[in-house]
Amino acid sequence: MHLYVVDLGLTPYDEAWAFQKRARAARISGALDQDLLILVQHPPVVTLGRSTKPGNLLVTPEYLASCGIALHDVERGGDVTIHEPGQLVAYPIIDLKRHTPDLHWYLRQVEESVIRALGTFGLACTRVPGLTGVWRDDPEAGRCKLASIGVHAKDWVTSHGLALNVENDLSTFAHVVPCGLDQVTMTTVSRACARAALPYPGAVAVRDALVAQTAEVFGLMATPLPEDVEDTLR
Repeated sequence: MHLYVVDLGLTPYDEAWAFQKRARAARISGALDQDLLILVQHPPVVTLGRSTKPGNLLVTPEYLASCGIALHDVERGGDVTIHEPGQLVAYPIIDLKRHTPDLHWYLRQVEESVIRALGTFGLACTRVPGLTGVWRDDPEAGRCKLASIGVHAKDWVTSHGLALNVENDLSTFAHVVPCGLDQVTMTTVSRACARAALPYPGAVAVRDALVAQTAEVFGLMATPLPEDVEDTLR
């Protein structure tokens, strides 16, 4: 079985979400006969998941708009999340009926894909019991979060996914309580590599490692999305 892969580049959130919904519908119907990994970067945007608590958005929607930051309520689980250029966003459209129909299992597999991908560059990352995401312990900064994860499933086909901070400046995070976690320290792959005295591999290498490890974790073969299939989803 294959894991089709498509990179949408820098795409506004609503456009990528529309593409994602079409892909999910096609996977549910069988028109898309393989799992799909959508890769994208978004212009600055705040998304509010189903568990977002009052007060975790620190500014008004009007203020965000004045800064050119979009705001969207979304159906994924989790709290408030940020996307901004330099961050790698991955939306797996995976039919869990062909794997394991269990969202908790699926979340751990997504975490494992990130942990393995960053491990290929010598960057040791971990989970935190009771919290979804991927973290790194820094001797000076303490526990820092690298990747946020929020998912949704319909007919056991997944959507939404993960946001891995790669080389973004983290400025948009100042407007929220990230993932609803007080005093959480966000970091990026580039910063973590610098603090660990490791060479930063670059955004393309991080992307490619995530693709390879996602395919391996789910027992699939990564393959570019065929052009004719992509055309049907556009």
